[in-house]
Amino acid sequence: MTVITPTLASEVTPILDRVETELEKNRVPAEIWNNEAIFRAEMDQVFGTCWVFVAHESEIPNAGDFVQRRIGLDPVIVTRDGKGDINVLSNYCRHRGTQVCQTDSGNSRFFKCPYHGWTYSNNGDLVGTPHMREAYGTRLDPKEWGLKRAPRVDVRSSFVFASLAAEGPSLDEYLGGGGWMLDVLVNLAPGGMKVAGPPERYQINADWKAGAENFSGDAYHVDTLHFSNEEVGMIQGTSANAEMMHSYDLGGGHATLGFPWAQIGMPLWGYSPETVAQFDLSVLDDAQRYVLETNPPTIGNIFPNLSYLRAFAPTVPGGPPSVVTSIRVWQPLAPGKMELWNWQFVWDCQSDEEKLDSYVTGQLLFGSAGTFEADDTVAWEGSARAAKSAWMQRENLSFNFEQAGRTTVDLTPDPDYHGPGIKRPTGFGELGPLNFYKHWLAVMRGDSSSTTTEGRSS
Repeated sequence: MTVITPTLASEVTPILDRVETELEKNRVPAEIWNNEAIFRAEMDQVFGTCWVFVAHESEIPNAGDFVQRRIGLDPVIVTRDGKGDINVLSNYCRHRGTQVCQTDSGNSRFFKCPYHGWTYSNNGDLVGTPHMREAYGTRLDPKEWGLKRAPRVDVRSSFVFASLAAEGPSLDEYLGGGGWMLDVLVNLAPGGMKVAGPPERYQINADWKAGAENFSGDAYHVDTLHFSNEEVGMIQGTSANAEMMHSYDLGGGHATLGFPWAQIGMPLWGYSPETVAQFDLSVLDDAQRYVLETNPPTIGNIFPNLSYLRAFAPTVPGGPPSVVTSIRVWQPLAPGKMELWNWQFVWDCQSDEEKLDSYVTGQLLFGSAGTFEADDTVAWEGSARAAKSAWMQRENLSFNFEQAGRTTVDLTPDPDYHGPGIKRPTGFGELGPLNFYKHWLAVMRGDSSSTTTEGRSS
C-alpha cells in the first residue's frame, strides 16, 4: 500500500534505489538517517500503513480510562468506553485542530477542547458545542463531526495496536512470527503481564530506526559497549554474548535474539520457583515450548518500533537476581531525533516484593539513567550525525552490515526448530538488523507483502 505523495516520492525514490543497491552488498546508506524527505515519507508510508503498538490493556482496565499516545507524529487518545470497547481517537479537535486532551492518562467520559469548548465522548462522538442554537442553529451530526478514529484497532496478548490504513493485513497476519514470539514472552501465566507504572519518556538525538535496529538482533555490541556493566558486577560473560545468542528471523521485519538461560543454570530466564509455579506452559504449542526450553526470547523488535527485552540482573551488585521485562517504543520526533518510551512489565501473579525488585532493577539497567541505557543512547547518536556530515555526504557513506556474508560462524538453521521463520545458532551475522532494513525498504516502496523470511514463509 503506497501513500507517499508524488512530490515527496520524487525526492525519496533515488534514495531508496541506492538503498536497494547497497543492501545487495549488505550495506546501508547513511542518508536514510536524519533526512527530512525520508522522515516525512516514513510518517506516511511506515507509520501511516503499519500496525503500531499504542497501549497495553492493563493501562486502561476500566470504563472511562484513557492514555495519550502517538502514531508517528499524530497524537492519539486510547480509551475504554462505557461498553468496554477500546478506541484510538485522533487528538485534534474537529473545529480548529487544538488538542482536546492535554493529560497523559486518567478517567473521563468526555474530552473538552480548551479553545472553543467542543466536547467529545470517550468513543469519539461529538456531544456538545457551546451556544449551539446561536452558532449553528441545529445540532451538528455527532458522527460526522466526531474525533477521527483509527480505521483499525485490535489486541494481541493484551497489547493494543492500531493501523491508520483502512485496508491491509489483519493484526495477526501482520504480526505473523513476531506475534507468535510475543506470546512466548507474555502469555505464560493466568492474568498475563501488566505495566508496573507509566512509561518513562526521554528524548535522544538519534533516529528511531537506531533503536529498532539494535533490538532486532545486535548481539555484536554487548561485550564492547556494555563491558562496564561486567566490571561493576551487573552482568557476566559479555565476551560470549554473540557466540551464545541464537537469532530468530521471524519475517515481516520482526526479529528476536534468544539466550540459553538453562545452560547457565537459569531456566525460564531465572524466575523464582514461586513465580514459575504459576506458569501454565500448556497454552504454548510444541515449537513455542522448544523455544522456551532452549533459547527463549531475550531481546527483539516488532516492526516498526515496538521492542522488548527480558533478562536478569541483581538489584545491587552481588545481590540476588531479579528478572526484568522492559517494553519500549521508539517514537519518531524529527529527522535524527526520537523520544524513547520505556515501560517495566511484571506478572500479575508475582508477589509485591518481586514486582518491586523487577521494576527497580529494570530502571537501574534500562531507565533514562540506566547503566545499559546510557551506553546505547549515546552510541546511537552517531548515525544521525554522520548522515548530516557534508564530508560523509560527498563520500556517499554506507554502513557495514557485511557480517551476513563474511562471518565464519555456521549460520545453518536449527533443524529442530519448527516455528515461524528461521532460527540460527549464533548471534553473529547481523541478520536481524539487516532484515529490518530490507523490510523497511519494502514498506517504503509500498511492497511489504513481497517480503518473507528467507527460505521459509511465515
